[in-house]
Amino acid sequence: MTIDLELDKLYNVRAAIPDHMDIFADWERRASDFSKTVSGMLDLSYGAGERAKLDLYLTENRDAPLHVFIHGGYWQAMDKSQSSFLAKAFLDAGVNVAMLGYDLCPTVTLRELTEEIRQAFVWLWQHAGKHGYDPRKIQISGHSAGGHLVGMLLATDWSSYGLPADVNPIHSAIAISGLFDLTQLVPTSINNKLGLDMDEAKSLSPLFVEPQNICPFLLVVGGDESRGFHRQSDNLEKVWGNRFERLDRMNAANCHHLSVVAQLAQKESALFQWATRQLES
Repeated sequence: MTIDLELDKLYNVRAAIPDHMDIFADWERRASDFSKTVSGMLDLSYGAGERAKLDLYLTENRDAPLHVFIHGGYWQAMDKSQSSFLAKAFLDAGVNVAMLGYDLCPTVTLRELTEEIRQAFVWLWQHAGKHGYDPRKIQISGHSAGGHLVGMLLATDWSSYGLPADVNPIHSAIAISGLFDLTQLVPTSINNKLGLDMDEAKSLSPLFVEPQNICPFLLVVGGDESRGFHRQSDNLEKVWGNRFERLDRMNAANCHHLSVVAQLAQKESALFQWATRQLES
């Protein structure tokens, strides 16, 4: 398929942020500093894949809420460890944190990757008693590709995964710079490792599937991001908005695609305040 240069530019995050390598290096430093001061239960296997592992950071308060973070990287890059520093503000607020890893494309297909994330959520729900967090207050969040995976978790019928049919296992959800219409990515270079055709892209797009978990849901986009990312969240808000009792939309001023997710680490940010406020209810 011929590359659509306009769409390719809209979704080429690294080209839009010239200092992205410096930002990634800063994340690595912050994650390293965090790991030196906070001990976690690292690389807990939830599935058969080599990277199907998660990290748990627990507070001393049993039955505290759990915040689950899914990293970005267009389903083909990055690692859970690079985002670990995002956990500190939540831990300071008395909230447990899980950082999810997953196998990357093209080692697995995007459908297989999505299934891994579902397996991870089931694992977390089933292990709440063992590890001491409240299964009634599991909040999910994700950045970029992780935002897409948040949408797919919200569109999952959990009864088919063995969870009680009368329980909504997702307490609240946050998608940061999420990708909800994957048909927009098919004619871009991002698809080189994904290998999606239009039919598969549509079937894996939250925009074209019905939400099954109705809970407080926040769509966040950095104010300085391309119109492609704004359109992704705007369109999901239009399609899903009447299904949710509360679906909020937030533009983070003076934030680009990478700086917006770091707002989760800032206790004074509107993003962090929204997340913790939901868990108090």
